[in-house]
Amino acid sequence: MYGIINKALEELVTETFGTEVWENIKIKSKINIDYFISNQSYNDQITYDIAIAISEETKTPLNVILTLFGEWWILRTAKEKYGSLLSFGGKNIKEFLVHLPDFHTRVMLLYPHLTPPEFKILNSEEKSIVLEYTSSRMGLQDFVTGLFQGISKLYETKTKIEILNFSETNKTIISYKISW
Repeated sequence: MYGIINKALEELVTETFGTEVWENIKIKSKINIDYFISNQSYNDQITYDIAIAISEETKTPLNVILTLFGEWWILRTAKEKYGSLLSFGGKNIKEFLVHLPDFHTRVMLLYPHLTPPEFKILNSEEKSIVLEYTSSRMGLQDFVTGLFQGISKLYETKTKIEILNFSETNKTIISYKISW
């Protein structure tokens, strides 16, 4: 994953729990990196190790940390770093979710070695949408749920997020239904 992910995790921890907690997390996760470079690619395991260490250090379940981080990613990192890309998503949550399958195509212009997930619309109705998320990365379903929660907050829309189908073998495939 790119350094921007790890930097965002660091910001989440330092702003939520403090700098001392971040230093403890670096020790626990055995990270010998003083500063993550946003557009540099890092081994995915570093990110997983950081998330696990955050969970252990803060005594917060990993699924809660990942959901919180998904929200943080949308409301802080994406808004600050990709505000113009987010604004092209649409004027309401439905438009944004309909355009979500094309979002990473634009992001790949900034990060050419990105291995992004894919989103595919399976069903779209007036007050709901079903999206299929496919990724080569495992264990990120709570992060994705957090992303959808963050998008809901971004558009100030109360939503219900349901996982309809979940499969994780050599890749992750999840069907989410987002209703508003």
